[in-house]
Amino acid sequence: MQKYAKKSLPLLTVFALHFVGFQAIAQDKAARPSPPVQVSQKVGETTVTISYGQPSIKGRKVWGELVPYGQVWRTGANEATTFEVDKDVKIEGMTLAAGKYGFFTIPNENEWTIIFNKVPNQWGAFKYDEKQDTLRVKVKPKKSSKFNEKLMYAVSSKGTVGILWENVEVDFNVK
Repeated sequence: MQKYAKKSLPLLTVFALHFVGFQAIAQDKAARPSPPVQVSQKVGETTVTISYGQPSIKGRKVWGELVPYGQVWRTGANEATTFEVDKDVKIEGMTLAAGKYGFFTIPNENEWTIIFNKVPNQWGAFKYDEKQDTLRVKVKPKKSSKFNEKLMYAVSSKGTVGILWENVEVDFNVK
C-alpha cells in the first residue's frame, strides 16, 4: 500500500500545480475580451473613481440591440460598473453620500436614467434590485463628436462625467 502512495504523490502534486496554474490564468481579468478599466479624477476636493469592463463594438449594433432600450444595463461588461466618491457630492443637483455604488443606466433614444445602487459588487445586472437604489437622475443623450469603438468613461476636473460608446455621449454633472 505504501509503495502505491509514494508513486501517486508526485502525480497528485503535478495535477494540483497544473490545476492552480489554470485557475490563475482563468482569473486574469486583463485577458478578458472586455478588460477592466478604471478612471479616477479629482473634482474639487473629491475623487471620483469609475471601474468598468470595457466592451468593444466589433461590428455589432449597440443601441437598441446589444444594449436594449428601456432595460437596466450595467453600463459596461462583466461585473457591474462601480462609481465611487470619497466625499458627499451632488449629481445633477441631487445629493449622493460618499461611498461606492453599483452604477447602472436605463438607456433610451431620448433620455437615460442614471442609477446609483447600494450594491457595488455584483455580476452584471442579473441580480439588480431597484429597492437598493440610492439615487436616480435623468439626462439626455447626444451624438458624440467622434466614433468610439470601445466604451469609455471620461471625468473632467470640472465634474462632467461622460459615457461614450459608438456614436452616443451621455453626460452628467458631479459637484
